[in-house]
Amino acid sequence: MEKLTEQEIERFLNTHKDWKLVDEKWIEKKYRFQSYLDGIDFVQKIARRSEEINHHPFISIDYKLIRVKLSS
Repeated sequence: MEKLTEQEIERFLNTHKDWKLVDEKWIEKKYRFQSYLDGIDFVQKIARRSEEINHHPFISIDYKLIRVKLSS
């Protein structure tokens, strides 16, 4: 996968208001869950789909807060 262009990032952010530009190179979205295990289930779904399409985001888990970052 190639890095997103500035134009691609801008278009994406204009139509996906819940995603944010971070450090001028990542697009990021934060998800908050009712329980820790709900967040872990969500991460497992992302992981399975990422393997299917061979495109892996950066994921951080902070208790009930899951952060997903993409650069391509």
